Amino acid sequence: MHNKYLSFLTAATLLLAMNAALADGNAEAGKQKAQACAGCHGDNGISPKADPQPPILAGQYKDYIIQALHEYKNGERTSPIMMGMGGGLSEDDIKDLAEYFSSLPSPLHTLPHN
Repeated sequence: MHNKYLSFLTAATLLLAMNAALADGNAEAGKQKAQACAGCHGDNGISPKADPQPPILAGQYKDYIIQALHEYKNGERTSPIMMGMGGGLSEDDIKDLAEYFSSLPSPLHTLPHN
C-alpha cells in the first residue's frame, strides 16, 4: 500500500510541475514589455508597410513565439537584433509577450487561429 501512495504522490507532483511549466503568460504584462518591440514590429504587432522585414507578431501562435524567442536566446536563430533583444528575456517575459501578441487581431489568415 505504501508504494501505491508514493507512486500517486510522485505522479501528482509531476503533473503539478508540468502544469506550472505550461502556464500561460499575462497579456497585460506582455503589453507593457512589448513597447520595446514596437520599433520594428509596430505598435500592434503588425510591422509597418514601409519595412515589411520584421515579421507580424499579432495573432501569431503562442507556441511559435515562445519557441522563436527561446531560439534567439540560445543562439539557434541568428539575428543580431533579436539575439540582443531576446537574450535578456526571462521565461515569464517570454510567456507574457507570447500571450499578448497571440491575443491581438491579425491580418494573418493562412491557418485557423485558436
